Amino acid sequence: MRWRKQPGPRAVIARAGAVLAVAAVVASGCGIGEQLPPIPEGMPPGPGTALPPINLDAPGRSAEQLRGWAEKQAAALRIPVVALEAYGYAAAVMARSSPDCGIAWTTIAGIAGVESKHGSHGGSMLDADGEVRPPIRGVPLDGSPGVARILDDAATARTGSPVYVRAEGPFQFLPETWQRWGVDANGDGVADPDNIDDAALTAARYLCASGGTLTTAEGWQKALFTYNQSGAYMAKVRNYAAAYSIGRRA
Repeated sequence: MRWRKQPGPRAVIARAGAVLAVAAVVASGCGIGEQLPPIPEGMPPGPGTALPPINLDAPGRSAEQLRGWAEKQAAALRIPVVALEAYGYAAAVMARSSPDCGIAWTTIAGIAGVESKHGSHGGSMLDADGEVRPPIRGVPLDGSPGVARILDDAATARTGSPVYVRAEGPFQFLPETWQRWGVDANGDGVADPDNIDDAALTAARYLCASGGTLTTAEGWQKALFTYNQSGAYMAKVRNYAAAYSIGRRA
């Protein structure tokens, strides 16, 4: 979650419609010589292909049970198979633990696509175990134009000079947020913001707690604005998720 200085909520919401319209036109026309179906409009974005039933309590990395489901669409979506497994598993866990939330894997994938290109930002790679290597770190939140100012108090005390917080992992969580919400999703006993399984489920939990019911436009917008207070960000995530919902790349 990369917190930036942004206009007030009303201005953001008013601007979001215009941003969505422009973004949809651009996204639907990208790809020279490639015929892609137009990205659907509206909020929330569609749920995408249905998840097959799996044993959510299976030992080890339970998300691997979605390998076949993920392999069938990974190439068209341009999302790594391991990442898709993580997004699907996170949605399946929330469907059981918070059935009223209704978060879809497409929304989780949309955030990861915008935040880190599914763990590939800056030359990083998503390994078979779900770990992003090297770790992805955001810019220092030092109060420069467009970003908040958040000190890492412990590191600052150790060094004697200002050390600023940086967002972590493929979903760009702030360390303080991760400490509260981080969860182990791959069964290794560690909640790791640099692991796609842990980060995806943590993001889903946070969004459901923030938005309530994500099957409504109001709930989905509320959740996304809590994750990042930007209308342009929300519009971009929506377009990514809506593209994935019809089986095409964003």
